[in-house]
Amino acid sequence: MKTPKIIVLVLITFISFQTKAQQKLDHAIWDQILLINVSEDGKVDYKGFMRDSSQLYQYFTYLSDNPPTASWSKEETLAYWINAYNAYTIKLIIDNYPLKSIKDIKDPWGRQFFKINGVLHSLNELEHKILRKLGDPRIHFAINCASFSCPIVWNRAFTASNVDNALETLTKNFINDPKRNTITEEVVEVSKIFSWFKKDFKVDGEDAKAFINKYSTVKIDKQKKKGYKKYDWSLNE
Repeated sequence: MKTPKIIVLVLITFISFQTKAQQKLDHAIWDQILLINVSEDGKVDYKGFMRDSSQLYQYFTYLSDNPPTASWSKEETLAYWINAYNAYTIKLIIDNYPLKSIKDIKDPWGRQFFKINGVLHSLNELEHKILRKLGDPRIHFAINCASFSCPIVWNRAFTASNVDNALETLTKNFINDPKRNTITEEVVEVSKIFSWFKKDFKVDGEDAKAFINKYSTVKIDKQKKKGYKKYDWSLNE
């Protein structure tokens, strides 16, 4: 008995849809490059990324050809844009390497130097017009500005299945990292991230202090000294 043509067409369409759905979640190339070129503590081997540039540019092509759509879940969308931000930051650095700081580049966050779906974008657009509008302040501890005082570069790719747990872990690790925040019974000096983006941490009527206390092993209460740590913009290599 022959299968009717209409059923065959439906099956082909369904398989094609499934394949595309699976492809949009595939950040395997980025995951592999990160594992090779980023240490557990977030030190980046930019020369290594330059050696692996063919794989890196394959990933850029993947990002450009597979932008998020309205059908994607929030987790899928978050993973895509965080990976994109970090990958294109790496591109910005290796395109201008060697340098001592991302600030050695003229207007590093405002320059439009990469395309997604044929449209030129800047890192500022990804951060302020897309990622921050997704309403999850934990993104500030997952995206990296190639500098020592930034949250570390996670040496794995974000995916829909790991992004929530990863954001939770990275946020807790950043807040309790004495190199980036000093929170003791006597002194509080936190990252300027909590000043620059204070509006983002006002979740459910709380503020940045409440957000920090949710993750900090030492709670901010009656410490004698409070302020912000000096931000170190030296390259994170």
